[in-house]
Amino acid sequence: MEPVRWGILGCAWIALERVLPAMRDTPECTLAAIASRDLAKAQSAATRLGIPRAHGSYEALLDDPEIEAVYIPLPNHLHVEWCERALRAGKHVLCEKPIGLDAASAAPLLALRDATGLLIEEAFAIRNHPQWAAMRDVLSSGEIGAVRAIQAMLAYNNMDPANIRNIPEAGGGALNDIGSYAIAACRMIFDAEPIRVAATMEADPSFGTDRLSTAILQFPTGHASLTATTQGGPTHGGTHQHFGVVAEQGWMRADFPFAHGVPTECHVFVGNAHSMASFPARQIDFPAVNQYALQGSRFSRLVRGLDAPRFPLESGIANLRVMDAIREAALSGRWEAVTP
Repeated sequence: MEPVRWGILGCAWIALERVLPAMRDTPECTLAAIASRDLAKAQSAATRLGIPRAHGSYEALLDDPEIEAVYIPLPNHLHVEWCERALRAGKHVLCEKPIGLDAASAAPLLALRDATGLLIEEAFAIRNHPQWAAMRDVLSSGEIGAVRAIQAMLAYNNMDPANIRNIPEAGGGALNDIGSYAIAACRMIFDAEPIRVAATMEADPSFGTDRLSTAILQFPTGHASLTATTQGGPTHGGTHQHFGVVAEQGWMRADFPFAHGVPTECHVFVGNAHSMASFPARQIDFPAVNQYALQGSRFSRLVRGLDAPRFPLESGIANLRVMDAIREAALSGRWEAVTP
């Protein structure tokens, strides 16, 4: 296929260090231009990554006729605005998660997507890793029965006041940054939406962001519990990660389920009727793959009208509905319904 010509809105760390190097080496992608509100910053990033054009404003990149799709790694509070502008400019959009700060603000993007006929997705890179399809296959096979409960945890330690993850006005905090992964994973494995949630959140007294968030999600056929913290566990690497599933007749556990800062081999352990304690009956091995490269390749294939898995915008807004309910439950101290 002809590579899709990509433009990048912003020079965020996740873009420069993770996503763009992966896309640059992906045959389906061509990095055509990058923009920053500081032209010198855009030029430096372009030189470093071998990108031919640099723009000194986001508007200039959206006006660039060579750009077919844009990747948006801007701070969370800017996502909806620049998704909308990109769609109106005739560009396909891949936007970092979460797609917005709440479901109500992001919902109008659905109508704009339908009116323009363009693609727009939330960039949850984890969904591109083959381990998630493998876990769904285990469940579909009936080997361990239907899902009854899930436990998920993500943790890292970031005390930098200048980091956008610690700035509430930019949409920082544990729930937005890493709790969103856990919610998306639970919804994906249950293949359903939660009905209601209970939650508690602890705010950092200086930053004002949630530094520790824990929630229980009630699904139609079971429960999920999740914890996300920005002030616990390691200070670097892939953070602490856990994802475990208990089913009617067995269980699954992933040893590296979420963010792979560096492509790393990983495993899914399956416990069935032949297992004892936490020792698996079998394991599924996955070689190191680059989730960001897989994401860029898959989305580019969709742009070209080729067959590839889709993760519609509706899923991103559904994730936001759960996050809205978690915040409400943490404030009220009661179970809160997830708005359909």
